[in-house]
Amino acid sequence: MSRTNLDLAALRSLLAGMELGSFARAADRVGRSTSAISAQIRKLEEQAGTPLFRKAGRGLALTAAGEAMLGYARRLVELNDEAVSAVRGVDLSGGIRLGLQEEFGEGLLPEVLGRFARAHPKVRIEAVVSRNADLLERIDTGRCDLALVWADMHPAVSDDLAGYAMGHRHVERIDEVPMCWVGAAQGAAMLPWQPGDGEPLPLVAFDRPCQFHSAAMAALERAGIPWRITFSSPNLGGLWAAAAAGLGLTVRSRYGLPAGVRALQAGEYGLPALPSMSLAMVRASAAMPPEVERLADILRAALPGAPVQDALAA
Repeated sequence: MSRTNLDLAALRSLLAGMELGSFARAADRVGRSTSAISAQIRKLEEQAGTPLFRKAGRGLALTAAGEAMLGYARRLVELNDEAVSAVRGVDLSGGIRLGLQEEFGEGLLPEVLGRFARAHPKVRIEAVVSRNADLLERIDTGRCDLALVWADMHPAVSDDLAGYAMGHRHVERIDEVPMCWVGAAQGAAMLPWQPGDGEPLPLVAFDRPCQFHSAAMAALERAGIPWRITFSSPNLGGLWAAAAAGLGLTVRSRYGLPAGVRALQAGEYGLPALPSMSLAMVRASAAMPPEVERLADILRAALPGAPVQDALAA
């Protein structure tokens, strides 16, 4: 029995279209015309034997089959790129020093290191999980080649990284991530606080200055909501434990939330909206060795980036 071979170029176009929210924008990225992209999607639907898209208002949205195809497309394209990189870079060697924020240590680091090690087994990687100030200090003193850091672009919050990130060409903005209020996931540990009850909002925070906490304080003060620190910790694990136990709310991003906590919905508890934070990749210099560039590519691919839109413009 003959087997169906999915077209990798068509899968790549599907991924680009869903990431960018438009097949027209995807055409620019993959270097094809919009009509050629449409033909690729039709071919994928023929190979799948079922529609991948459905009408959603004035645009398109994925069907259940389309959602499944998207997941496989991501895996197939990543494996293809990993294979090509491994063959072309089989002789890469040397060492890389990588720095990551705490949010990415548990979820992202094993995936990135695993993919890189399979493709380039001769390259040694030293990884450190730390906070912004330490990672930037490591970059500046030559103890780190590549780091993933939070770059504050919001005027209400000040941090040394804002000027650092915007003033150097070897800093690449990866994602614009909304901050969110984070509390206990469920049960008796849910926050025992309601707006207007006269009690200050309990917060859990780092024991040192933090861009996320500064943004939270500014938003609460503008909204006229009193607050107090009920727990402080030198590391993110302590914040997660305190929030999961119901000691108070903290503020982080959508990345790396453990099972014991959840991001609160907009307006829940009457809490104010929060700004976004830019995620940036910082290199020790503008021109890096090929092994560092390859690791940067894998990091970039492993991050969700712009969220997939519900409706896709044709």
